[in-house]
Amino acid sequence: MSDLNDPRVLFAAERTLLAWNRTSISLMVFGFVIERFGLFLELLGPEYTKEFQRDISFFVGASLILLASSMSIYSIWQHNRILKTLRPIEIPTDYNLFASVIVNGVIGLLGIALCFYIARGFL
Repeated sequence: MSDLNDPRVLFAAERTLLAWNRTSISLMVFGFVIERFGLFLELLGPEYTKEFQRDISFFVGASLILLASSMSIYSIWQHNRILKTLRPIEIPTDYNLFASVIVNGVIGLLGIALCFYIARGFL
C-alpha cells in the first residue's frame, strides 16, 4: 500500500500505462510496415524477391503486432495491480479510473484483429 496520500501517484501510474500504450502502438505500426514491405517487394516482381523473403516479413511483422497486443493487455493487468495499492484519499473524487484501461484494451484487441487480417491475406 502507498503511504504518500498523494493523488500524483495515481497520475504517475496512468502516465506509465499510457506510455505502454504508445509503445505498443509504435510496435504495431512497425510490424505492419515490415509485413507490408514484403508485399511491396512481391509486387515489384519475382526477380526482386523470393518467396522466402515474403515469409520472413510476414512472420516478423505478425510477431511484432502480437507482441504489441500482448504488451498492451499485460499493461492493463499491471496497472490494476497498482490501483489496488492506492488508498481512497489518493484518488480524486469522481475520477474515472478505467478510461485509459479501456483504451489499452481496445488497442490490444485491434492489434489481434489486425494480425488475423494480415494472416488471412497471407494464407
